[in-house]
Amino acid sequence: MIHNIIKDKPTRLFIILGGFFVANAIIAEVIGVKIFSLEDSLGIERADFSLLNSDHLSFSLSVGVIPWPVIFVMTDIINEYYGVKGVRFLSVLTAALIAFAFIIFFFAIHTSPDTAYWLTSNAEAGVPDMQAAFAAIFGQGMNIIVGSLTAFLIGQIADAFVFRKIKFVTGERRIWMRATVSTLVSQLIDSFIVTYIAFYLFRGVSFGQCTAWALTAYAYKFVIAILFTPLVYLIHWFAEKYLGRELATQMKQSAMKGY
Repeated sequence: MIHNIIKDKPTRLFIILGGFFVANAIIAEVIGVKIFSLEDSLGIERADFSLLNSDHLSFSLSVGVIPWPVIFVMTDIINEYYGVKGVRFLSVLTAALIAFAFIIFFFAIHTSPDTAYWLTSNAEAGVPDMQAAFAAIFGQGMNIIVGSLTAFLIGQIADAFVFRKIKFVTGERRIWMRATVSTLVSQLIDSFIVTYIAFYLFRGVSFGQCTAWALTAYAYKFVIAILFTPLVYLIHWFAEKYLGRELATQMKQSAMKGY
């Protein structure tokens, strides 16, 4: 029986898409502790603008946004062939796995470090205390985790809902519209929720500063969502070729039925 399950094309495609979805979400959470300068990374002059009484802002972002476009694309493809239920299932599973990962990180941080070698093993590379470095990277504050998971779940559900509503109107046409608009709506929600929960609610950062950060992050995600639209078409084409036109059509019709 297990061989039949693995050989089933819709099941295999769901595992592949779901694997990239889950992996990129967890990677984004883990690496998200680093803040990078977008302008410096591109080798261009830093922006310097004011917003809501916050001055000298530039595009400094969490590196967690780097793998996030893959989640945009996977969400839209999963929605196309497996519907809202497919997206909801993977979103809840991913949130549970992220929470599980941080529980493991918590216990890993609180194990006693080896002081004979490991603790100072990278002192020459500029890391005098490996335990402190390990805790700083993997021990992100609970405010970040709570805000991120809440934003992720609400954003994914919103993405699936908007995608479905647009497809009801457009049918099989205009993949770009339902993919791009659903992503832009969900990431607007995601950007503001995670920032307000993590920094305004838990850390007391001013509302204006939090709003400025959220708008800056959303501006980046907005551009990326537009640029990655052709990738949605490419993966959609591969999925159609893999499944075959008849099976793909049946799956898309089934995906539109029910929540």
